[in-house]
Amino acid sequence: MFRTVLIANRGEIALRIVRACHELGIRTVAVYSTADRDSAVVRSADEAVHIGPAPSKASYLSVPAIVEAAMLSGAQAIHPGYGFLSEDPDFAEICEANGITFIGPSPGVMEQLGDKAAARSAMAAAGLPVLPGSMSALSTPGEAKEIAQRTGYPVILKAVAGGGGRGMAVVREPDDLLSAFKETRAHARAVFGDDRLYLERFVDDARHVEAQILCDRHGSAVHLGERDCSVQRRHQKLVEEAPAPNLPDELRTAMCESAVQGALAVGYVGAGTFEFVLTPAHEFFLMEINCRLQVEHPVTEMVTGVDIVREQILIAAGLPLSVHQGDIAPHGVAMECRVNAEDPLRDFAPTPGRLTEFVPPGGPFVRVDTHSFPGWQVGPDYDSLLAKTVVWAPDREQALTRMNRALGEFRVGGDGVRTTIEFLQRTLACPEFRAGQHTTGLVTAMLERRAASAAGG
Repeated sequence: MFRTVLIANRGEIALRIVRACHELGIRTVAVYSTADRDSAVVRSADEAVHIGPAPSKASYLSVPAIVEAAMLSGAQAIHPGYGFLSEDPDFAEICEANGITFIGPSPGVMEQLGDKAAARSAMAAAGLPVLPGSMSALSTPGEAKEIAQRTGYPVILKAVAGGGGRGMAVVREPDDLLSAFKETRAHARAVFGDDRLYLERFVDDARHVEAQILCDRHGSAVHLGERDCSVQRRHQKLVEEAPAPNLPDELRTAMCESAVQGALAVGYVGAGTFEFVLTPAHEFFLMEINCRLQVEHPVTEMVTGVDIVREQILIAAGLPLSVHQGDIAPHGVAMECRVNAEDPLRDFAPTPGRLTEFVPPGGPFVRVDTHSFPGWQVGPDYDSLLAKTVVWAPDREQALTRMNRALGEFRVGGDGVRTTIEFLQRTLACPEFRAGQHTTGLVTAMLERRAASAAGG
């Protein structure tokens, strides 16, 4: 087992990893930017190393600074959390070259699956269903037009190196394809440093359902069931729940077993997520594979009792999975709401500022993963997530009631700081959501109804 693990991240996920390490008796090293010098993770870790100024490129994305911090602190392993360097195969390779274990898949697997077009091709070869579209990166707008004509509109253009809901454009008419291609390629180049795109059919009224898998170095793999992540704004999730509501059991089984099949086909090791689009006719197609811990992992932990971060660390240390498929029996319903420092009435624009009040909810079966506290400065340099409010209950109706109660208890105040709490409460009350019939278009529909009501009033 590792003696010391460095956490190459910040915020609530860094604190989550510190706690998992401490429960395993592992010493922790936090890295921090100048903006995060007073953060909760700096206070909680056994050691903290300053790695640069606030901008991510000069700190949390600085591979030399992070590797040097690991070597100077005696860390045998690095946990990347999510975002930042978590899916960077070059970073994983540099860790290995310096004798440091990267807690995640191998560089080769990450490189293969991080290329979304290559991942589609590999998974199709492994027998997983993929949406019609290109099986490799598009060379020209003309190629995109030809494939779109075969596939049929609407289509979606996606960055090959994309992630986090960025680098995507839905195209509904042929006349819009050229401009969308140019704009998406420019955006991908600016954000990911890679302007390659691929194309696939876009499904209207779809659900976003994902399967959580764990694979060890000994050829064993399990799934931990599925999550519904359909409540999204700008392709980024706001509410997640496990299990996904209103799915036939045979569909759940087929989806999750296909995820395990795909993982084994490429020699995956660690925790990963297979994201699927689910059509109104209950057909499912693979969208992409995330080679890292997901923000929404707590809902799976709540219904299975499996500590996913702990498993990641044990797997990286070379130990076999501590659970077998027959041991995993999801129980009850868990929901997660992301409380962000954003203004839903201004297209979810970030609202940085200093928190003057921060009182998270509590009570039975309520979990709050957060790094925030009164006096904390919510800066403009990083993700706007303040806290993840997670609840468990024996059934979905009780989970909805409990989440609504928890959000009602949440108190957040600060100069200029707005949050998503009220919008989340409206989402829970939305008839489509309460019935478990919502799709990825729910947030847009809610905003449009609110705008129409305001105009009519």
